[in-house]
Amino acid sequence: MKNDDASATQAAIRYRPNVAAIVRNAAGEILVCERADRAGAWQFPQGGIDPGETPAQALVRELREEISLEPEDLRIVTRHGPYRYLYPDGFTKRGCRGAEQIYFLVELTGALEKVNVATEHPEFRAAKWIAIEDFDLSWLPLAKREVYRAVFRDFFAQVLENSVDPPREFID
Repeated sequence: MKNDDASATQAAIRYRPNVAAIVRNAAGEILVCERADRAGAWQFPQGGIDPGETPAQALVRELREEISLEPEDLRIVTRHGPYRYLYPDGFTKRGCRGAEQIYFLVELTGALEKVNVATEHPEFRAAKWIAIEDFDLSWLPLAKREVYRAVFRDFFAQVLENSVDPPREFID
């Protein structure tokens, strides 16, 4: 009976449809961006899927809005998901208690200089290219860490270890 209750509770949770991009350059490095609202919080570009959009269309729009990349600057390599996480303690966003993300691995086909976080409505304060193994889980809120572990495993067969830094808790 308890398993049925847990399944019913899980089914009742509304998740916001979302996409995320792992942008990789020709050297095999991946792009991480530092959130404008949180110094030291680095993540992949991501955002909600608008009504009527496909995940690929949302991806292209989000990359344009967040890091100034145009469709001709990138090539979708593969995608995995959905991955789900809950927002912290009762927080909701557009009536949803969590996010359901489709992750895309995207190759940058344009110049590195095309990446620009100084957009009309900046979500990031900085961007940097890192080796896959240099990603640090302490950059993320607790709610996203399991998703990133699964993403790194699924895309790169990379195991992200627990960070020794104190946990960081903030809203998506």
